[in-house]
Amino acid sequence: MVTFLAGGTGTPKLLNGAEAVFDPSATTVVANTGDDVELGGHLVCPDVDTVLFHGGGVLDTDTWWGIDGDTTATHDELQRLADAAGLDVGPQYLGDDAQTAGREIAEWRRFSGVAEFMQIGDRDRAVHLTRTSLLDEGWSLTEVTRTLAEAFGLGIDLLPMSDDPVATIVHTDEGAMHFQEYWVHRRGDPEVQEVEFRGAETATPTPEVRSALSDPVVVGPSNPVTSIGPMTAMAGVAEALESTPVVAVSPFVGSEVFSGPAPALMRGVGYDASTAGVAAAYPFADAFVLDDDDPTELERPVVRTDTRIDDEIDAARVARAADAALSEATSVGGDTGYPTGGDA
Repeated sequence: MVTFLAGGTGTPKLLNGAEAVFDPSATTVVANTGDDVELGGHLVCPDVDTVLFHGGGVLDTDTWWGIDGDTTATHDELQRLADAAGLDVGPQYLGDDAQTAGREIAEWRRFSGVAEFMQIGDRDRAVHLTRTSLLDEGWSLTEVTRTLAEAFGLGIDLLPMSDDPVATIVHTDEGAMHFQEYWVHRRGDPEVQEVEFRGAETATPTPEVRSALSDPVVVGPSNPVTSIGPMTAMAGVAEALESTPVVAVSPFVGSEVFSGPAPALMRGVGYDASTAGVAAAYPFADAFVLDDDDPTELERPVVRTDTRIDDEIDAARVARAADAALSEATSVGGDTGYPTGGDA
């Protein structure tokens, strides 16, 4: 059994080849939900859906977002209507009262659907509509996610990190904004001063997530702040990770990141934007997978390989390195029954 912590595109790219190393039927993926937004009344779970669509064989792997070949008729018409009516465009965060009224699962992350600032495909939208409707019927997010995973034929067990809402709010020199506004609309332009995981103080990991965290864990090359941070901000998660073998794959090569806003976010919360900063952010990690060209020396076991992931072959190579690192982590942390891995 093995559990992956997933957020953004880094870990899903790793999962693209992980089934060559880890048995899908014995693999659980815990996905970040701090990036979720309610857009025009529909709950969008980007990090859950990237894993969902990838596992279902429909992910657009050019963008690592949405469904391959999806149409955008509804999105395009929303743009046309806003233009024709002279309505405000761009992210329109609903007022404070609206943020916490009604559907609790979407607290602190509600945006107007007028000229929606995130492009949502038509088939993609059907997923969000189904998810939101089932939540309104009284289902938990965990139950909804497993039902959607069954519909897409996933071979792994996909779990949201919590059934409670956690919203990643980025405090910048231009004010506070939800992560999706900061990254999707503003493309990471404002200077980061702090990152808040609103709701994490009362949110709890589900029993399913707690069980998954008792297995050996792989933290993929995701953003340590906004992909993994919302998980570890919840009570009990960091402690659970301290008690099981954990391997982390660095999204950096030294101080160079493969993609995404990790450098600005890490600097904004006081970490060095580098592999060394990742190690500082992950005190629970027993071993690391680093790139062959990464000059960083750590005081924890390291397995090195080419960590760039451009395709399934690359992903399988990095997954083999993670498997080998788990063997190192197991030897450090004691016998957990995890099978020994091969060379990277």
